Amino acid sequence: MFSLFVVNCVCVSGKYIAATQRPDGSWRRPRRVKDGYVPQEEVPVYENKYVKFFKSKPELPPGMSPEDETQSDAAGLSKTAKRNMKRKEKRKQQSQSPQEDVKAPSAELEHMTLATDEKTASDPTEKTKKMKNLRKKLRQVEELQQKLDSGELKTPSKEQLDKLSRGQALRDELRLLEADL
Repeated sequence: MFSLFVVNCVCVSGKYIAATQRPDGSWRRPRRVKDGYVPQEEVPVYENKYVKFFKSKPELPPGMSPEDETQSDAAGLSKTAKRNMKRKEKRKQQSQSPQEDVKAPSAELEHMTLATDEKTASDPTEKTKKMKNLRKKLRQVEELQQKLDSGELKTPSKEQLDKLSRGQALRDELRLLEADL
């Protein structure tokens, strides 16, 4: 690689670009250039008015320091993003702590009562939506059970075990809704 240098000569005709050596070893002849010549490498890149505007625009709102920005990163997240961050932290804590032996359904699930909303009791479209949702959950429970039985899933998480234990309650609730229709 080579670079061009503009050299002032004492000649009457103007400036010269000095002779440079090519990569193959041969030499370029010195070139005479007019006054005001700017080498191509030094010509600034054209920027339209929109690019100039956004480059001149400050990144932070007026009066906000960069330290404040790092503190407000968590505050600027949406509800879903905050919820996902909490879930990730919870998973990390669970993976770091030894897992309890969760083979039996929790006491809360054993004493769970089936309840229907007032809206569900009166509106048949709400009932069908609820039934569709229950069927979907039952499908997920059955798929999870199949994975456990086939050995594809060796160590289920606490959430997966809870989902499996809710299967019967979901079936009962679905039967009640079907009977009401």
